[in-house]
Amino acid sequence: MPDQLTVPLARRIGAAYAAFVRQQEPATREIVLGRDMRDSGVELSRAFADGVIEQGLGVVWLGLASTDLVYFASGSLDLPGVMFTASHNPAGYNGIKACLSAAVPIGVESGLAAIEAMVHNPPPSVAVPGTERHLDMLDGFVAHVHSFVDPAGFRPLKVVADTANGMGGLVVPAVFADLPFDLEVMYEDLDGNFPNHEANPLDIANQADLMKRVVEVGADIGLAFDGDADRVFVVDELAQPLSGSTLTAMVGARLLRENSGGTIIHNLICSVAVGEVAAEAGGSAVVSRVGHSYIKQLMAETGAIFAGEHSGHYYFRDNYRADSGLIAALIVLEMVCESDVPLSELRKPFERYWQSGEINSLVDDPAAVVERIKDHFAHCEHDYLDGLTVKGDTWWFNLRASNTEPLLRLNLEAANAEAGTVLVAEVRSLINCQDPSPSGEAMTLDPRLLEILACPEDKGPLLWFADENILYNPRLTRSYEVKENIPVMLVDEATTVDAAEHDRLVAKAEADGISPTFSV
Repeated sequence: MPDQLTVPLARRIGAAYAAFVRQQEPATREIVLGRDMRDSGVELSRAFADGVIEQGLGVVWLGLASTDLVYFASGSLDLPGVMFTASHNPAGYNGIKACLSAAVPIGVESGLAAIEAMVHNPPPSVAVPGTERHLDMLDGFVAHVHSFVDPAGFRPLKVVADTANGMGGLVVPAVFADLPFDLEVMYEDLDGNFPNHEANPLDIANQADLMKRVVEVGADIGLAFDGDADRVFVVDELAQPLSGSTLTAMVGARLLRENSGGTIIHNLICSVAVGEVAAEAGGSAVVSRVGHSYIKQLMAETGAIFAGEHSGHYYFRDNYRADSGLIAALIVLEMVCESDVPLSELRKPFERYWQSGEINSLVDDPAAVVERIKDHFAHCEHDYLDGLTVKGDTWWFNLRASNTEPLLRLNLEAANAEAGTVLVAEVRSLINCQDPSPSGEAMTLDPRLLEILACPEDKGPLLWFADENILYNPRLTRSYEVKENIPVMLVDEATTVDAAEHDRLVAKAEADGISPTFSV
């Protein structure tokens, strides 16, 4: 926020960061520095650079950049890297992502606490200040991303990419420029005010424009990038989103095919299908805590070739163990190009279980709630890698407390929707939460999403019953559940209603004036 990250503070952070780098890497003489398109990044990065320079380190200016471009620069030049960005957060925010040379992460225990201490107790300036120079790394970054695939095997797919006025507007066209894809970029202009929608594709409402466009133009795939373009979310040709678990399993399987016996990593929120797919591909999977610093450290310890998170971060050993949405996107495109079936079919072997998605609940005392749930499920296996994970024979769930809010985050996976919804209800009753959308209350769907929602079976229109949290296809008498404002548009999880229920829903739609969604 502007009142939290000020120009004077940015300068002190720059000085503290430089002092920390000098302690950790005495031979290092420069850092690389990039920023995203937010207006505040200009003066904040300038102030940060001044702090670095007064500590005797030089600054290599990368200019406007995506976060994965900064990681590439850090790795290829073997220099510490800093990126000014607030990623997916709203326009008024800004922040700093920092690493040591070769994109080595800096976590709380491995440096952030020390840097914070020096911000409060600034180090004295050195006698000889650092220098400044500018370096364009975009072409090198494009070649690096291309090195993860064989472009000769690509065929002319139709691709729509929503860059949300973020840094994807710079790097996506550059990466696709010499590839044989028919690329359409939505919201390509760099604009830190995000005039079209938030640059947060984790919120499915921000994928609505992309979904609609994929259907309109008959695209083979849709790609949604966040503000600093280090994350990617994928939708298939039917405008149905792929989860982070699905993409982790797909990319992991592909890389294990080329690295037999290798190890991949996924955070504990991802589906157990990831581990199953890894074993079937002749490799192994290791479970990690949520968060990039934990994953990168575990990759270094295990020699893992790849790691994925449910939140759309995908890490590659040969990318200095850093994450890149563009690399993940090209690997998925390569898989589609090699396949005889569309992405909607290609994804199916990787989607084996029902997942709740993340359900946030407001609680007064998260620790006490976790203890209550732990006691209730005392007969089950427990794990404390990251919060509380409870494991049954055909299901599991994880509860983690937010670091910044009185929230508990629930993620649950079960063999099927029926078992999963029952278990979610059981856990939520134990949480006894002050939930913003408690069971029984009408949920809302973004109007843009309603414009494109269609039945995945016959592509026909749906009736949205907000008070019952279902979408209904009267032609096929099939209903689809809406969970936490997210439509579960999966054919094998739809419910076929009987004649009496059909008549009731149709009559209710007529009486309440419920209009059908957009018909494809």
